[in-house]
Amino acid sequence: MPLSPCEDLTTAVRSARLTFERRPFLRPLRLSSGTITDITEAQAEVTVTVAGQTVTGHGSIYLSDLWAWPDPARTSLERDAAMRAFAEQMAAGLPTIAGASHPLEAGLRLHRTALEADSNLPPLARLVSASPLDAALHDAVGQALRCSAFALYESDYQIPSADSYFPESGTCAAIRALLKPVPASEVAATLVVGKGDMLAELAPWITERGYTCFKLKVGGTDPVEDAQRVAAVFRWARELGVNAPRLSVDANCAAPDAEAVRRFMDTLADTDTDAFAALESIEQPTGRDIRTHAFDWHAVTARRPVLIDEGLTDWDTLETAKAQGWNGMAVKTCRGHSFSLAAAAWAHQRGWTLSMMDLTNPGYAGIHSALFASYLPGVTSLELNAAQYTPAANTPWLPRLAALLTPVNGIHQMPSPVPAGLGGGL
Repeated sequence: MPLSPCEDLTTAVRSARLTFERRPFLRPLRLSSGTITDITEAQAEVTVTVAGQTVTGHGSIYLSDLWAWPDPARTSLERDAAMRAFAEQMAAGLPTIAGASHPLEAGLRLHRTALEADSNLPPLARLVSASPLDAALHDAVGQALRCSAFALYESDYQIPSADSYFPESGTCAAIRALLKPVPASEVAATLVVGKGDMLAELAPWITERGYTCFKLKVGGTDPVEDAQRVAAVFRWARELGVNAPRLSVDANCAAPDAEAVRRFMDTLADTDTDAFAALESIEQPTGRDIRTHAFDWHAVTARRPVLIDEGLTDWDTLETAKAQGWNGMAVKTCRGHSFSLAAAAWAHQRGWTLSMMDLTNPGYAGIHSALFASYLPGVTSLELNAAQYTPAANTPWLPRLAALLTPVNGIHQMPSPVPAGLGGGL
């Protein structure tokens, strides 16, 4: 149901609570920084009052400590406990943090508060910990108004936390220009090929489930080895009947510099021209602090999009990335719905490539990511790898959302009609 142009979206958060559940991985997920074998899911409930309605929304995320906080001086359990505690801290303060405001403004205030809090967590770990609260808030507002959370921008509202970044249009108009007026009904599913994964074990995802898109986790430190791995995966997919494999590469910040990435691309092009042609993007190859790990990317991005990912936590990073020549963004709900949406609008204005290659998102988080992807221009594939690594976490939504969460035809089918909020009522 479309919103009235004069709809009052002033939202008050009444309460927020979190529950945590440990999820074992069906098989290890190998990153350049280590291996994930189990993880904590943070599930949020946020109750809001908006337009005379009081409604509770839902959101969730995996507190992926190895990805968000790869500190070898701390154990995974220590990092996980600290992220849980920080999430609880943000939940307790959310009614005060949000105040009475548009839900996007409330989410951006949460984003700013998380970054400015007195905590030893690095910025990305803070945002991951707070993100299910932002999702649940938007889910609640959409359910209260009986509309998608992506329909909250049909009119212009003041968003003090972000309007200065959109001086010509304002934030709401920029988001309105970003989002597709009619979301995609389906998006191609992406298979993660972990560093060191045996390809034979992954074959059923192609032969039985029809996957044609592949995200390769590579080591990053040896361009020749990485290029050979990418070429091997491409040829393997072709041998299994995929006519046109689609590839993306992610070194998870392990590459030493932009020159190593250029050498990887040159080697891949020399090794297999078809595999190089199938390479669509490269996710953050070098260190996440792009001010410390500062490189000129223009020569690389002239050939392929290089997407900022782990390094994106605040507005200033976007300006730095633009100056260095980055030309894409990995949009991720785990950074927070509000900042992710506004940052994507900023990137869209500058012609950047957008992707939706998220964390291992099950259930509420998976539905959220899929809906987000369906509204983003140019996004035709999606990584929802919970089906690979934590399929049991999707059980409460099966079989009714099997076409979305466990695709067997290489396609994620979106819920129809588009659900209210962020799908927390499904």
